[in-house]
Order: sequence, then C-alpha cells, then structure tokens
Amino acid sequence: MRVAGLIRYTAVFITLLSTWFIMQTYFDNRWKAISLRSWLGVTNKPRSEQPPRHKCGNKKSCPQNHFAFKIISGAANVVGPSICFNDMVLMSSMKNNVGRGLNIALVNDINKLDTFLQGIKHGTIVLTASYDDASTKMNDKVRAHFVELGSSHVSNLGFRDNWVFLGAKGMKHKSPFEEHIKNDKNTNKYDGWPELLDMEGCAPKKMD
Repeated sequence: MRVAGLIRYTAVFITLLSTWFIMQTYFDNRWKAISLRSWLGVTNKPRSEQPPRHKCGNKKSCPQNHFAFKIISGAANVVGPSICFNDMVLMSSMKNNVGRGLNIALVNDINKLDTFLQGIKHGTIVLTASYDDASTKMNDKVRAHFVELGSSHVSNLGFRDNWVFLGAKGMKHKSPFEEHIKNDKNTNKYDGWPELLDMEGCAPKKMD
C-alpha cells in the first residue's frame, strides 16, 4: 500500500514538474519574441486600406451627370501642361501633343485657332491650358471667342501668364472653372514665369 501511494505521489510530482517546465519554456520564448519585435519597432497594426481612386486622379468623385476633369498648366517653359477629361488624358508631355502657347483639348494647330473656335458646336465643352506664353498666340478675335465660351480672365491674359479654363459653347453665364495667375517678377516661382496652375473639378454634362 505504501509502495502504491509512493508511486502515485511520484507520478503526480513528475506531471506537475513537466507541466511547469513546458509552461516556463513557452512563456519565456513568447516573452523573448515580443521583446524582440518591440525592440525592432514591429507592430501588428492592421494594414490601412488603399484610398479609392477617382477619375483623373482627383481628390473627390463626381456626382452623377458630371464629368471629372483636371487641367494643369505648364511650369515655366520646362514642364508641359496636362488635360484630363472623364479619366482620359487628352493632352500631356507624355503623349507628345502639347506645345508652347495655348493648348486646347483635341487641337494642336494654333495657326487655325480662330477658325477652330468659331466652328465649335453649341454645347461643346472646351478645356484649355497655357504653356510658356499663350498671350502672343491670341488676337482680339480669339479672346472674344473665349469670352463667349464663358471666360472672365482671357481679356487680361498677358505675356507668360498661366491660365487654365473649362468652358462651353453657348454658356449664358461665366464659367466657374477658370484660374489665372499673372507673370510678376516679385511673385514668380520660376525665373520669368509664375507657378503652374492645377485645377480639378466636376463639370456638368450640360453646361449653360
């Protein structure tokens, strides 16, 4: 009887000793792993979700019945302008279809600008970005056409001014999509040119 009890106590003692050894080893290794990860600055933070991409890379999406657009003027005479409309890049240096002066979406012939503007159909949306200098490419007739398209600043566009504009043929009011910055040696960002203009927004499908 004494022998059986001694065996039973010995078995319990060995079981407790084994359990203690396993627990000690597990928590010791786990503590070391946690300490090492903390020392290395590694955390288990959840991965942040990628922000949604909007058309033309704009900051916000457009409501229904609106077109997303982004117009970026040229920077000095080094970086060309870019025009994106409804998530399609129409003009850019990468497409090799921009030039100094006025850049109008789908048009690359400044010599026929007056004829082109005169022939625009009612309701057509026109996107424009300057590059280097646009004013010397514009006479009074050309400026008048842009006024009809809804421009408020084209009449004051001077040598090497930066200008971006979105208008439409047949607008009854001035376009809200226009930015203009004067060439001023006291405020110019570049040597002889103002900083580039970056305008984005949502143009209604029917502009009047």
